[in-house]
Amino acid sequence: MSKTTRATQTLTKAGISFTTVTYEYDPNAERIGLQAAEAIGAEPHLVLKTLMAEVDGKAVCVVVPSDREVSMKKLATAFGGKSAHMMKPADAERATGYHVGGISPFGQKKQVPTAIEVQSMGHELVYMNGGQRGLQVRLSPGDAQAVLKALAVSLVTE
Repeated sequence: MSKTTRATQTLTKAGISFTTVTYEYDPNAERIGLQAAEAIGAEPHLVLKTLMAEVDGKAVCVVVPSDREVSMKKLATAFGGKSAHMMKPADAERATGYHVGGISPFGQKKQVPTAIEVQSMGHELVYMNGGQRGLQVRLSPGDAQAVLKALAVSLVTE
């Protein structure tokens, strides 16, 4: 497995300090983020999943802890919209240039507005997908927010 992806190249070019962690990706896992957390031995709230959604028909990227669910109402509000829904997997792959299970918020084909769950910002280090299945990057959530120019807002269901 290559540890060089568009995601890691984006982080390197931005001067962001990160480490990579590889693991055995399980394509049959019910919840990919939770499987990644278990495989790397990290707490699920520290492994952030990258989700692609649409708010009023416009693509957005959402980064939340792997053990939480996104509130569509909060998501729409975060981007000043009226309604939100998750993108279909094929649409997410087309929009990002990554395969489902390997979608990273970094180095997408076209950078879209991004939001990170505000609770994640309180941790020293978090894990995010590194741009391919079985690859995570470990970095500061503040660095991730800066390079993504992301909002830090409450996005999860209570």
